[in-house]
Amino acid sequence: MSFTETGSLADLIERLQRLPSVGRKTAQRLAFYLLKAPASEAQELAEAILEVRRRIKPCGQCNLLTDDDPCRYCADPGRDDSVLCVVEEGHDLATIERTSHFRGRYHVLGGSLSPLDGIGPDELHLGQLESRVREGAIREVIVATNPTVEGEATAAYLARMLKPLGVSVTRIAAGIPVGGDIEYVDEVTMSRALEGRREL
Repeated sequence: MSFTETGSLADLIERLQRLPSVGRKTAQRLAFYLLKAPASEAQELAEAILEVRRRIKPCGQCNLLTDDDPCRYCADPGRDDSVLCVVEEGHDLATIERTSHFRGRYHVLGGSLSPLDGIGPDELHLGQLESRVREGAIREVIVATNPTVEGEATAAYLARMLKPLGVSVTRIAAGIPVGGDIEYVDEVTMSRALEGRREL
């Protein structure tokens, strides 16, 4: 720690480091930026953080964090009620929406199964998902969890839970990214790419 990083400055840097993908140097740069910025800018940032904490809540239908309940995706009458896409987090939903290829409904789990981290079925919104499927309007559930060990375990759990309810449970394809070189692809990704092959 340098001689300037004491007291409240050191505390701010330590707190900024807790943010995802923010290391020590980035935390230092952010802290010094806030010190040099007009006091009004720091005040506006603090107020924006407090306001989002006050106003944002999970959508009562899909669990997406939103200002409005229901969220804009659940409130949209033009979406297909028969297809439900299950994602781990809200930012996954945003990624799918950017493709403009999916017009069904969503369900946000709030994470993935990870027993080592203390995240089991009770910590995710699985009961709510099961209730939505039991209502009968849904014909297909697309499982769009991440291609990680936890994401795959979650996908397998969802398939076991939902298939007996008479719905089609599908998994998003995974494989080599567009623009990628096969030479640099790991074995798991290559295996998934081969499994997900389609006719040209």
